[in-house]
Amino acid sequence: MNKARALTAVSIALLLLATDAAAQAGRRSSSAPVDRTVALNVTITRADGVSQPVLADQLSLFDDGIEQKIQSLTPDPTPARIALLVDNSATLRADVEKLAQAVREFIYEIYEGDQLMVVGYDERAEVLSDWTDAPPKVEEAIKLLRKRGEPYLFDAISAVLEQALRPLTGIRKRAIVLISDGLDRGSKTRFDDILAELQRQDITVYALQLPDRTGGAYRRDRPKPSEAIRQLVEGTGGRSFTFDDPKQAAAAICDELRRNRYVLAYSPLNVSYNAKRQLLIIPPEGVNVRYKAAQP
Repeated sequence: MNKARALTAVSIALLLLATDAAAQAGRRSSSAPVDRTVALNVTITRADGVSQPVLADQLSLFDDGIEQKIQSLTPDPTPARIALLVDNSATLRADVEKLAQAVREFIYEIYEGDQLMVVGYDERAEVLSDWTDAPPKVEEAIKLLRKRGEPYLFDAISAVLEQALRPLTGIRKRAIVLISDGLDRGSKTRFDDILAELQRQDITVYALQLPDRTGGAYRRDRPKPSEAIRQLVEGTGGRSFTFDDPKQAAAAICDELRRNRYVLAYSPLNVSYNAKRQLLIIPPEGVNVRYKAAQP
């Protein structure tokens, strides 16, 4: 009996010690500093075309109006994943062959390791070709383009984000090339929500912009087509090109993604993490910098 009591007392003592140790470990864990380092995709070019690299101390970064210390600025030569999102709705001002040619130009401009996905959309988005760098697969994909229905642009972008780009863990360089005039008729996805999600995932939007089929008509519950493209491109650090010269646009986009992309790292200080924050990078004279406009 005495032996049993002794064992019970020892067990209780060990349990108390273990509980105290766990509590102390929990306190140490909760008080440990949280790593809030942000890795920001940045495109940097020089007005004179010179390829001389830009250094971190040449840039000034402001997050929510507060200047931040840039920890590093590193060139990013890694391969890209480029989703070509093609409006094939009935009233778009381009025939199927012109749309097909615009897609075709990209397969001959991508760099080694890059891959394309081809998605056509009207009332729904349809994957015409999964990720590939093989010209024959892209050629087969563009044969599936057809013109019908209404353009549900924002729903299509949402589908590409969720089903094609978000799953690419470990791939920093993700882009959507929108071949469209920017018109949306009927999407359930709100424009502000899709722009915020693009910024949250740091995905760059480029556009081969067609003439606005509405002639700039007022849109009560969504931006005008040209304004939608402008906000998507500028809000994510991309560029807009006219649809007239798809070869030049494809070359410029693929070159930029491989040669002019950097990763900028910083740890935000004295900012709110509960609200959308505007970003501002001030480069030296003669240097152009593009990046997402906000940190959602």
